[in-house]
Amino acid sequence: MNRSGIPDTDNRGRRWWARVAFVFAVGAAAVPVLFAGVLGTVALLIVGTGGVVVTVAALYWFLTRRGVLRWISLGVAIVAPIVVLTLFVRAHLLWVVLLSYALALLAVVCARAALRRRRAETTMPEYPAPPPQHPFLIMNPHSGGGKVAKFDLKRRAEELGAEVVLLEGPTTIDVTALSQRAVAQGADLLGVAGGDGTQALVAAVAAEHHLPFLVISAGTRNHFAMDLGLDRTDPSRSLDALNDGVELRVDLGTINGRPFVNNASFGVYAEIVRSPAYRDDKAATVLTLLPDLLTGDAGPRLVARIGETAVEGPQAVLVSNNPYGNSDLAGLSRRDRLDRGVLGAVTLSVANTRQAVGLLRRTNVHGLTQETAIEVVVDADTPEIPVGVDGESLLLRTPVRCTIEPDALRVRVPRTRPGVRPAAPAFDWVRLWRAAYGPHPASGSASRG
Repeated sequence: MNRSGIPDTDNRGRRWWARVAFVFAVGAAAVPVLFAGVLGTVALLIVGTGGVVVTVAALYWFLTRRGVLRWISLGVAIVAPIVVLTLFVRAHLLWVVLLSYALALLAVVCARAALRRRRAETTMPEYPAPPPQHPFLIMNPHSGGGKVAKFDLKRRAEELGAEVVLLEGPTTIDVTALSQRAVAQGADLLGVAGGDGTQALVAAVAAEHHLPFLVISAGTRNHFAMDLGLDRTDPSRSLDALNDGVELRVDLGTINGRPFVNNASFGVYAEIVRSPAYRDDKAATVLTLLPDLLTGDAGPRLVARIGETAVEGPQAVLVSNNPYGNSDLAGLSRRDRLDRGVLGAVTLSVANTRQAVGLLRRTNVHGLTQETAIEVVVDADTPEIPVGVDGESLLLRTPVRCTIEPDALRVRVPRTRPGVRPAAPAFDWVRLWRAAYGPHPASGSASRG
């Protein structure tokens, strides 16, 4: 054990993985030179890179054009990789490319092992929590394709002493008012089996009254439950938190005063989801609306202010309750922690084919931003804009203000959760070099975890 509190064996292991990663990386670069020669390597790079550029450009034209030109572009996008593969085969260099790719993949795997963060850095602290005396749960029997009935959640919860209300309709039920009434009648825990939008509304009431909040993973996507490490295949295991649970202190996002637990999306995605035709035919609606939305001929012009950074005219903005991983631009993966006290913000701006290719090569520095801030404001040239909030389409007045409420939620979770695992680390050559050949971290201040 060194002075920073990290076992020496762990540091040695990281150094070993980092050095092996560099060996594989050098091998991936050397194989084409050894077996194809310098000129052959240059040819491989030109053909391979050219194929990628043509494919990306053709896909961009497919998304932004209509009529015959759209389908010609799709054909080019399909044919380009086939042509590249054929050229490699005819030059008897396909095995060289495959071997180089395999070595590069091994380099990435070893690098991730070397850069993986310690569990204390990627998991939220847990706090002891006595069982509630009067838990109150709201369950949506239609959510997640009927998981409430499939897993017999109502009966199981009532056997554990919970009061359960089903959102059966036929009229719309105000879950916020329902939760407030339950608190007034003595509920000491609020919980939801339903989608993330319903989760957020009840979570706001729990946060307001400083009560524990229980998430039951009975929704369709269950992104919030995933980030909490809950079992999404069996929502009944979430009920274990009622008699053997711990608490997590979790942040809560707000958008124009409305709570959200996952994210809010602006621009292209929000405009498409808002369309009445989207529910009936998603693919056709996307293909119909994308050309005008991507080229700026439809939809409001947005301005995103992320802390001190201003982004003019992005086509898409994603604001999340705590940031997603660096490689997750669409909020489809997971957040390793929900208690960092910051919003994550991603903006995407692609106005033409050159910028689309530049974004792929990371030379279009203004086309993509990933920032964190405690406030994000999205303004537009219209008084209202569509926003997707935790999967629900809303129309909000501009400017739309997103903020973060640190440690607002006391989330009750089972002591044992199958989904608690570190998120994949971002690939960083500088950090990798330091891990492989930098000074041994034996001296330094104690880690705060």
